[in-house]
Amino acid sequence: MEKSAEETHPVKAFGWAARDQSGLLSPFNFSRRETGDEDVRFKIMYCGICHTDLHRIRNEWGGSKYPMVPGHEIVGVVTEVGSKVQKYKIGDRVGVGCLVGACHSCDNCVNNLENYCPKKILTYNATYHDGTITYGGYSDHMVVNEHYLIRIPDNLPLDAAAPLLCAGITMYSPLRYFELDKPGLHVGVVGLGGLGHVGVKFAKALGAKVTVISTSPNKKKEAIDHLGADSFLVSRDPDQMQAAMGTMDGILNTVSAVFPLVPLIGLLKSHGKLIMVGAPEKPLELPVIPLLVGRKTVAGSGIGGLKETQEMIDFAGKHNITADIEVIPIDYANTAMERLVKADVRYRFVIDVANSLKAAQLT
Repeated sequence: MEKSAEETHPVKAFGWAARDQSGLLSPFNFSRRETGDEDVRFKIMYCGICHTDLHRIRNEWGGSKYPMVPGHEIVGVVTEVGSKVQKYKIGDRVGVGCLVGACHSCDNCVNNLENYCPKKILTYNATYHDGTITYGGYSDHMVVNEHYLIRIPDNLPLDAAAPLLCAGITMYSPLRYFELDKPGLHVGVVGLGGLGHVGVKFAKALGAKVTVISTSPNKKKEAIDHLGADSFLVSRDPDQMQAAMGTMDGILNTVSAVFPLVPLIGLLKSHGKLIMVGAPEKPLELPVIPLLVGRKTVAGSGIGGLKETQEMIDFAGKHNITADIEVIPIDYANTAMERLVKADVRYRFVIDVANSLKAAQLT
């Protein structure tokens, strides 16, 4: 097994964890498994803060396991590889997204859709094959099976690439699957947050005409001048919505709040597709008649498999697509969570793990 000098066993780890549904994060000592034959260990450099982290640490979706080390937008540098690892070596720039395991035998896994495997193992707040609880990227290092690693293109800065491992693939996958990746198509993006802003970038790079749909008129300049959207639609303005009816081939809805879907369905052309990537906590109302008139589709999409995630990050490297980020130290994480509740970030917090996490054991 190839090792770097700084790695020793047994493997102690250090991070920040939530202890209960208050969601407050504080220093936490734990351990990672030893590096298996097919495993890669890497030093975590940066970790994005996804809205999912906020839901999980506060148990807003139920099923939270404490203590919890969040984080599934993780990037770093390889420090150790198992004897059977074929794709990675010490010093490689790598990342881990939302998954660290799956069954590898179901139809979804066979078709590179590990994200839909009934036995998928999430990067944190899940139970691994060996019965241990998985811990995420608000920590100093990580060990994963090489299948679940993503190679980060050399031209992408690690900090701004980290959010692509969740937010990026969440937007890229439905654009590809629902064939909204053809030049000249008109794609709407609802919500200009962590998901929406990278969705605009990917849709534009794929050749689409992009309209940002938002409740906030003050985001128009940002959407068009900075992110490159072609137009901006204020969803609370009935005149603007009426003028745009029947003009869009597809819409990606990133919003996790409950609101009427009929106005969005009305924006679609015949055979248009409204794809839900946000996750409202309560059920939405879905009248059927607007779907019948024009044979329209409402669908959902969740992240992507490992093959597609690598395709996404390679595409991002080719087109210089990164997230717009605010880099923070780990001890600012609790404040960042409060700001996230207020949507007070443009557009993704990223923790500078390597430079701010004190890898010393608690006494």
